[in-house]
Amino acid sequence: MKRSHFIRLSASATAAIVFSRLTSIAANTIQLINMPDSINAKSGAEQFQLSLSNGIYTYADIEVKLIQRKDALAVYISSPTRQLNAITLHWKYSFSPASLILGDQLERSYGDLCWQSYNSPVNHPWYILLNDGEQTACFGVKTGCSSLCSWTIHKEGIALTLDVSSGGVGVQLGQRLLHAADIVTMQSNSTETAFAAAQRFCKRMCPHPRLPKQPVYGINDWYFAYGNNSSALIKEITALMTGLATDSKNRPFSVIDAGWATYSPLLPDDGGFMEDFSKPNAKFKDMATLADDIKKLGMRPGLWTRPLCARHDEKASLLLPSIPGRDDPRQPILDPTIPENIDRVTFNISTYKKWGYQLVKHDYSTYDILAQWGIQMKNNLTTPGWRFYNNTKTTAEVMNELYSAIRKAAGDMYIIGCNTVSHLSAGIFELNRIGDDTSGKEWERTRKMGVNTLGFRIPQHNTFYATDADCIGLTNDIPWTKNKQWMQLVAESGTPLFISPDPKALGREQQSFIKDCFAKAATVQPIGEPLDWMTNNQPAKWKLNGRQVDFDWG
Repeated sequence: MKRSHFIRLSASATAAIVFSRLTSIAANTIQLINMPDSINAKSGAEQFQLSLSNGIYTYADIEVKLIQRKDALAVYISSPTRQLNAITLHWKYSFSPASLILGDQLERSYGDLCWQSYNSPVNHPWYILLNDGEQTACFGVKTGCSSLCSWTIHKEGIALTLDVSSGGVGVQLGQRLLHAADIVTMQSNSTETAFAAAQRFCKRMCPHPRLPKQPVYGINDWYFAYGNNSSALIKEITALMTGLATDSKNRPFSVIDAGWATYSPLLPDDGGFMEDFSKPNAKFKDMATLADDIKKLGMRPGLWTRPLCARHDEKASLLLPSIPGRDDPRQPILDPTIPENIDRVTFNISTYKKWGYQLVKHDYSTYDILAQWGIQMKNNLTTPGWRFYNNTKTTAEVMNELYSAIRKAAGDMYIIGCNTVSHLSAGIFELNRIGDDTSGKEWERTRKMGVNTLGFRIPQHNTFYATDADCIGLTNDIPWTKNKQWMQLVAESGTPLFISPDPKALGREQQSFIKDCFAKAATVQPIGEPLDWMTNNQPAKWKLNGRQVDFDWG
C-alpha cells in the first residue's frame, strides 16, 4: 500500500493511530501489517532498493515475496546467485515522540531493558511495543524464524530488518526459497494494561510453547562455588537443602554447574571451558552414581554443559575460524554446520540422559558462534568476513538446527537454554535464562541484571518458555536483607527459583525463609506483574498473588 504523504501523529492516541495506519483487517478479523512502502537489501558491501512488480519486490535475481496468512504476513526470500546479508522493510510514518517504546534483546538481557521515549533510532530485536498512556501497539515476528530480526523506529517511520547472514558473510541460498519470518501485530483492547498486552502478544508470537509439566525450582552451586565444585560438595548442599523442600509431588532440582567435566590441559583450572563434556574429571569420577545419590537425597539431578567446546588438539577442519572474541587458541570452538560436530553434541546430551539426569542447562552457544555477547551487538551481530563451513544456511537456521539436535537428544529431560537466542529457544526448550549473570559476590550486579530482566521479560513466562531470571547467590558477601527480597520476588512471581546456597550462609533465618519460598515455588502461582515498570527500570512495586508488594533494591 503506497501512501503519498506522511501521517503526523498527535501527542495523544499515538499508539492507536500508528496501529490503525500500519495495519488492515484480515478476513478473520485479525489485523495484519500493511505491505511496506519500500524494501532494501544488503549483499556484501552493496545496498540497494528493490522494485515492486506484480506483487514481488526484486533487484536482479533477488526476490522478496510477502504473503498474507491468516494471522501473519509471511516473508519469503530467494537469491540464487548473490550472497545476501539482510532485507529491510520500511513503513513510512512521521510521529511525535509522545509514545513510550519497549523492545527486547536478541538473546539475554543485560540490565538495560526499559520503556523509553523516542530520541534516536535504536534496534529492538524481535518485537517492539508502543504505548501512549492509553493503548499499546505491538509489532513483532513469530518465534522460530529463519532470520535474526530487529525493529527500528525513526523520524521517517518503522523498519524491520531480517538479518539472513551466514556467520560474518551473506548467506548463499542457491535455488532455495527462504521463509525468513512471519510478521505479527496486535493492539491492546480498552481494558488492557501494557503488561497484559505484552503477555497476550507473546502468545501471538509463540502459539506453541514447550513448558515444564510442573514449576521448576531448586539449587545450583555456581554462585558460591564458581567452578570449584566436587561430587562431595554437591552431595553436601543437596543434603542440606532437601529437607527445606516439603512438596512431595514436585521435588526440587540439584543442578551441577560448571566444573565437573574433563579439563583441557591448556586450561587446567577453567571450569567454563572444558575439554570433554562426556567425561567427568577426578573431582567427580562417576556422574551416574552422583545422579543416583542426588535422587536418594530427595532431589532431581541436573547438569550444566557447554556444547561447542572443542578439544585442545582438535582437527582445524572441525573448528570455527579465529575472529576477535574467538581468537584464544586454548579455547577452540566447534563449527555447528559440520554434521560430525552435531553428532558429538547429541552424543553428550544423550549421555547425560543415560546417566540419569533430568535437566540439562546448556550455555555459551551464542557467544561461541558469534564471538560477541548480546550487549556488544549494537552495529554488527558478529565480526564481518568469516563464514561457516556450510554457508548455505542463515545463522538463525544454524542455531535452530543446533537447538533441535539438543532437543531431540534430550528426550524427556528438561532443557534450560543459557546464552541462547530467545526467539529461537521459544517452543524448543522448557526454560530459558533470560538475563545476564546475577552474583554471589556483588549485590549491585544482581540488582541490575536480575531485577531488570525479570521485570521486563516476565511477559514471556509461560508464553515462550519458563523464564529463569537466574539464581539467588546466597553468600555472606551479599546482605541478607537484599537477597531475602530478591528470593521473595522470584519465589512469588511464578517463575523458576534457583538458589546457590553457600553452607556458611545458611543460618536458621535463611533456612526458614528458603523453606517458605520453596513451598511457593513448587506450586503454580499467578504470574507477577511489575506495577512501576514504565517508569522504573528496576521495578520495585509488584503485584504478587493479588497484593502489592514494595521492594527496596537500594
